[in-house]
Amino acid sequence: MPATSSSVGSGAAGAAIFADSDSRKYRYFDPKGQRATHYEDMTVDVQPDPERYLIQDWIISFADGKGAYVKQNTAAQSSNWHAFRAPDQEWERTHYQRQSKIETMVQSVINNARKSGAPKTFDKAWVKILQTQLGAWKHAEFGLGTSLMQAQRYGYTQMINNATLTNSSYKLRLAQDITLYLAEIGMDLPGWDDELGKKTWLEDKNWQGTREAVETIMGAADYLEQYFAINIVFEPLVGEAFRSGFLMQIAAANHDFITPAVISAAEADYERNLANTIDLMHLLANDEKHGAANKKLFQGWVKKHGALADKAAVGLQPIWSMPHSKPVAFADVRAKSEERIGQILGELGLKR
Repeated sequence: MPATSSSVGSGAAGAAIFADSDSRKYRYFDPKGQRATHYEDMTVDVQPDPERYLIQDWIISFADGKGAYVKQNTAAQSSNWHAFRAPDQEWERTHYQRQSKIETMVQSVINNARKSGAPKTFDKAWVKILQTQLGAWKHAEFGLGTSLMQAQRYGYTQMINNATLTNSSYKLRLAQDITLYLAEIGMDLPGWDDELGKKTWLEDKNWQGTREAVETIMGAADYLEQYFAINIVFEPLVGEAFRSGFLMQIAAANHDFITPAVISAAEADYERNLANTIDLMHLLANDEKHGAANKKLFQGWVKKHGALADKAAVGLQPIWSMPHSKPVAFADVRAKSEERIGQILGELGLKR
């Protein structure tokens, strides 16, 4: 590993040999591959760390003496927090570009559907489901997005923070998409009530397990617990089951070809977020010094949030009986969820 200014006690030119010291690229890190990617150039070591280059310690500290970022914000431990690289390699510009493309697609689908009068062909029972059940789900997405926004502040490196923040942004975008989508098609449907979603989220007994699961994640003090609970546990057991196993598979059978297009981007979002989360947790679970302790910690998170996610999923079961056309059974969706989380946990050496 190249010497750093911290290790030699000096920031003077030539005091230490960095990666690319003899280059005009001015890079102070070792790339994951043979050459640094644009993502690495824009992300690695952007967030300061006294153990690497801040020989004067933190420039800004809190009143209790703690620096701007501390490792104790999570119970997980790492021999090198800077080793993580997000598989999706997303940073500020690429994130905005992808979000913009998704928003353009979603708005185009909604506008074209409304021009053709598509919402008026929806099955009447399905219209009620969109108002209540999809209207309730946007609150789950908003809660998870808010949780990740909080978690992002405490990550020890910019690579972890970027992955967490883009995850938050995708969740909040979906909550916004659902809100705008329902408001727009509501203008074409007589008797539409925008308040039913919120009422369902707060009062319907079917949703209280989901509320408990989401609010427990929001209340967690450990930022990696929040990140883990959302992508490793809640999403495969509840999020995918509702979005893909209910909305995207049942909508068309009830004359709705719009909702799956609006929701579809969220499934691609999750695949990216899941890949990022698995890579980070795998790195920690296989850490040469702290791997065993991290696995024990993760197993505790699986038990805690798995029980809440199971309760949430079972609570939503009656929703599968609400549409007139029911091409998919809850039992089949639940079986796929169990298989999915089994595969995810298997990659980390964990179990249900």
